[in-house]
Amino acid sequence: MSRYSRQELFGPIGAQGQARIRASHVLLVGCGALGTHLAEFCVRAGVGELHIVDRDFVEESNLQRQSLFTESDARNALPKAEAARRALQGVNSDVRVWAHVVDFTFRNAMKLSEDATLVLDGTDNFETRFLVNDLAVRRNIPWVYAGCVGSRATCMPVIPGRSACLRCMLEDQPPAGGETCDTTGVIMPAVMQAVAWASVVALKIMSGNEGALFKKMYSADLWTGERQILDATTPRPDCPCCGKREYPWLEGQRASKAVTLCGRDSVQLSPDGAFDYEAARQRIRAATKLTTENDFLLRAQAGDLTLTLYRDGRALVHGTDDEARSRALYARLVG
Repeated sequence: MSRYSRQELFGPIGAQGQARIRASHVLLVGCGALGTHLAEFCVRAGVGELHIVDRDFVEESNLQRQSLFTESDARNALPKAEAARRALQGVNSDVRVWAHVVDFTFRNAMKLSEDATLVLDGTDNFETRFLVNDLAVRRNIPWVYAGCVGSRATCMPVIPGRSACLRCMLEDQPPAGGETCDTTGVIMPAVMQAVAWASVVALKIMSGNEGALFKKMYSADLWTGERQILDATTPRPDCPCCGKREYPWLEGQRASKAVTLCGRDSVQLSPDGAFDYEAARQRIRAATKLTTENDFLLRAQAGDLTLTLYRDGRALVHGTDDEARSRALYARLVG
């Protein structure tokens, strides 16, 4: 009996739908609370190939809601994409899982999505979601928007040209200062609700059941029971993205050099040009004490701040949300 027999017994999928799932190449952007569960869903469902893109590493506070990760991953500051890949290898060895320990930006979005037939949203910020939306519309790839904060979960399928895109619903990024997991927290049931919605949308798309999609933006507060449903059936003719074909996030016009990370009291910084990791490593070792070092990153303590430096030059400065202070530390230790 096939390992997917129970999934194939479900009438709308069947053997033909399972074959379509097997032919799917999924790009998962973000591997936190949403992303870890979505990654496991994809591998257990039997997708052909899964590319996991994440810029962060595992910390103990992740373990409350981010499946696939262990205390050992947190102790060793293992990058989330790599930790997920290692865990998923033991779940389904027939699925090709790739870990990309990078920030998903306009510089690498086209390359990372070259073979994708579906994009899943495991991100924690709207700048990246709008980049994904630009990318998906430009390349005509379906994607699934999902999010959760506090006790609320949200989900919407985007089928370029055949349903509303994210910019049809939200013309621009929400202003800074709104609710985030940093200010409001997040509970596991909200994560699982968003994952459940996104997973069933992904199953419909991958198995060839687009006609069964709910082309709406669903939102529910699991604590209060309040629900909201917005129609997303038809693309807006005047939408800047899918109507006018404007892609400012994908073209780098809306990209940030510094990003304050949700729930982390941390700032991410990226180099402007070429980067020499070994030279930076030697400079940091001479100036301060390394607390962690592995094949993917190093960490150093500098007073009340901690610097995590990745091999591509990207750095996280922990202990502050002050971009100027973070840039000063980066300049002093990294160059």
